[in-house]
Amino acid sequence: MIRALTTAASGLSAQSANIERISNDLANVNTDSYKRGRTEFQDLMYETLKEPGGQIGAGSQTPVGIQAGMGVKVGATYKIFEQGPARMTYNINDMMIEGTGFLPVQLPNGEIAYTRNGAFHRDSQGKLVLSNGAQLIPQVTIPSNALGMQISNGGEIKVQLPGQGEAVIGQIQLMNFVNEQGLRAVGESLYQPTAASGQPLQGIPGENGYGMIQQGALEGSNVNVPNSMVDMITTQRAYEMNTKVMGVADQMLGATVNVK
Repeated sequence: MIRALTTAASGLSAQSANIERISNDLANVNTDSYKRGRTEFQDLMYETLKEPGGQIGAGSQTPVGIQAGMGVKVGATYKIFEQGPARMTYNINDMMIEGTGFLPVQLPNGEIAYTRNGAFHRDSQGKLVLSNGAQLIPQVTIPSNALGMQISNGGEIKVQLPGQGEAVIGQIQLMNFVNEQGLRAVGESLYQPTAASGQPLQGIPGENGYGMIQQGALEGSNVNVPNSMVDMITTQRAYEMNTKVMGVADQMLGATVNVK
């Protein structure tokens, strides 16, 4: 009975972690470029009471054994980097990555991070920055007298200058990773590489499998609300079942203690 209590308790802990992941997904359903998560479960160790294939008498073996499981644990949580829906903003500073890749940015503290959120703004010097102050890499500065800005699908940035015509002022670079799911999410739609993700691989938009740039649009969250609601109900039922198991095990243990 004690083992049933601890096993059910491990189930409660695992389902709690799952519902926390689901709640975070639903909370970010309208967050630009947000990527939904996934939780993987693993069963815990087993106590072997009878080894399968063990000898029973002369020349015969038991076809099955006896093993008692210890419960469940969260094996991994990671992001699903599936393309989110396009949301047209018609803001010339906004850019969306259609396909694979990340935009490199430099944070105010000097660190480098990577994002798929292309909601850029111009600061007082004309530099393209995110709302948290992170600057696009390579740095792009829009001249104060520019009449307009165009970003091609290949990431080339052009502006119209009075009396000078069209001028190229920058080239957007995209980064990719061997294992995107190994990236560490640091908040604000930013990611940083780890030993599991590998080092960033630089490329030009639209070349060698890298995504293209769409100006005037942003990538929406890839959270599927109906699927998340189903997962929430399933998780709730699993949590309730584990609480019932704990209650039944407690009653059985009480009955055993009260035997005279």
